[in-house]
Amino acid sequence: MKIDDNSVVSFNYEVKDAKTGEVVDSNMGQAPLSFITGKQQIIPGLENQMKGMQSGDSAEILVSAAEAYGEYNPEAVQNMPREQFAGIELQEGMTLYGQSEDGGTVQVTVKSFDDNDVVIDFNHPLAGKDLLFNVTVAEVREPTVNESLSGQVEQPGAEGCGCGTGCGNH
Repeated sequence: MKIDDNSVVSFNYEVKDAKTGEVVDSNMGQAPLSFITGKQQIIPGLENQMKGMQSGDSAEILVSAAEAYGEYNPEAVQNMPREQFAGIELQEGMTLYGQSEDGGTVQVTVKSFDDNDVVIDFNHPLAGKDLLFNVTVAEVREPTVNESLSGQVEQPGAEGCGCGTGCGNH
């Protein structure tokens, strides 16, 4: 079966900064990452270029920054008062998590700090970077009824038997 819209795809990957060759993430030697196509669960450039692949296929896929985590936005760097970070032992490059105005989680990187101010970056750490993925497709299949309804891939060993009926006795 080939990867198409509404397919459950499991794959292993290694991703590098295309410019420097630095490995920035990998799940090689671990359980494959699973997602449902068309649900915006992985970066769009990677999902689009994986369409048509099938179980056992491997590929090297170059994804532009615009199709990955977006271009770097210098306006997403802000200077904030140090007192907003009371009780935090700051380090340059550290990642902090907070709550956005709409209640979601926001990730920031500490760029620099002094006694009065902290410069934080709201850009994703991979924003502005072209990414080179080495992927191997482990499995492509139709989603179960539950997966289609929830939009989430069922994990082996989770409740039920994976057949989509919730029977739990296969």
